[in-house]
Amino acid sequence: MLVADDQRLIREGIASLLGLQPAVTVVAVAEDGREAVDKALALTPDVVLMDVRMPGTDGIEATALLRASLPDCRILMLTTFDDERYVFAALRAGASGYLLKDLPAAELAQAVRLVNAGVDQFAPAVTGHLLGALRDPPAANDSTLTARELDVIRLIATGATNREIAGRLYVSEGTVKNHVSSILTRLGLRDRTQAAIYAHDHGLL
Repeated sequence: MLVADDQRLIREGIASLLGLQPAVTVVAVAEDGREAVDKALALTPDVVLMDVRMPGTDGIEATALLRASLPDCRILMLTTFDDERYVFAALRAGASGYLLKDLPAAELAQAVRLVNAGVDQFAPAVTGHLLGALRDPPAANDSTLTARELDVIRLIATGATNREIAGRLYVSEGTVKNHVSSILTRLGLRDRTQAAIYAHDHGLL
C-alpha cells in the first residue's frame, strides 16, 4: 500500500504503524496528490491511503486520476474532516471508503485489508452523513433508467440486499443482479455505494 499525507510526521507515523501490522506492506509514502499518483503508477499498490486536503493536487483529484489510470487500485480516504462535501466528493471520485484519523492502528490496518478485499469502509460519523442525505434528497428527476431499474436503485439506496430486493419486487435474485449490473453500466458507476449516492443526488428516493 501507499500512504499520502502532506504532514511528514503523520504520513511517516502511519506508514510505520501500519508496517507493523500483519498482512500490510507499505511500499511508499507521498507528500501530496501528485506524488501519490506518480508513485502509484510506478509501484501499482493494491491500496492507497489518501489524505483529503493537501497542497497542489488534493486527495479528491488524485483519487479521480488514480481510478482512471489504475482501476484495480482501491483508495481509502483518511482525514480529520468529516464534512459531508468531502465525503460525497471522495465517493464520486471513486474512493472505496472514508475514515477519520482517530482510528487505532489495528483498526486502520483491518480497514485497509477489508478495502483490499473489496469491502468499502466508512467511519460511523460518515455513515451518518450518508444516511442523513439519503433521507433528505433534493428534488430532481431522471429518465436514464427503466421503471424497474428505478425501483431497484431506490432499494439499493436504502441498503437492501439483492435477496431483499427480489422479495420486495417479486422477481428472482438473478434478475435483480442483472438489473444492478445494467444500472451500473448505464450510469457509469463503480459499485452499489455510488449507485446509492447517485439516487440521492438525482432525487430518486
